[in-house]
Amino acid sequence: MSTLNGKVAIVTGATGGIGFEVAKRLGKDGYTVILNGIEDKTGAQKVEELTSKGITAEYYGFDVTNEEAVNSNIKTIGEKYGKIDLLVNNAGGLGGRSRFEGMTTEFYRFVMALNLDSTFFASRAAIPFLKKGENASIINYTSIAGWNAGGPGAGVYGTSKAGVHALTRALAKDLAEYGIRVNAVSPGTIDTPFHAQIKSTKPEVFASWKNNIMLGRLGQPEDVASVVSFLASDDASFITAETIQVGGGQGLGI
Repeated sequence: MSTLNGKVAIVTGATGGIGFEVAKRLGKDGYTVILNGIEDKTGAQKVEELTSKGITAEYYGFDVTNEEAVNSNIKTIGEKYGKIDLLVNNAGGLGGRSRFEGMTTEFYRFVMALNLDSTFFASRAAIPFLKKGENASIINYTSIAGWNAGGPGAGVYGTSKAGVHALTRALAKDLAEYGIRVNAVSPGTIDTPFHAQIKSTKPEVFASWKNNIMLGRLGQPEDVASVVSFLASDDASFITAETIQVGGGQGLGI
């Protein structure tokens, strides 16, 4: 498959779940896709899977919470291709659950780093190369937890994702003069390994979640990937500073 005018996309946390589906969709759209992750063996397997589908893909293993690693790897990618057209800050996670009274400072900082710091580090490193891109944009991930503050023990996760929401709008303001758009997707409950523990230990609870979703089903990674594909496309060239809820109407009080 030929690349889309030589366009290059970086997807962090792309070795599984939503991230890999996003990478695959962007590859089908014609991007050269750079997958990031911390599991090198899995990364190599995912690149092989994409390559077998005619997608041009590479894997770079680094921890998105490590400032120096982010800077050096994104610089290497940008210099290799001469530009970056799209950065998808997919990496992130719950990090565990803890109520605030008993929360350690280390846990607080870990979750904030995983979701908010990582988005800042990668975006900052990519900006010089996005300036050289075509219809360049950044797509971040917030969450329904950024609005409802998350469930029990997920308060700091919700706090970090609310920060990503604000950072998305702030970056959009900062980069508009360069024609770089910044948007976010906010997935609801998506059926991925993110929810594997509760799915295996409390399947009845997991199954009941769809009762709070207006469309009556859990989301699939492809549902998010299609929205990311749109936001990255020329069809969305006049959209910036927006967050699109991808949750089937979840949380609207049905």
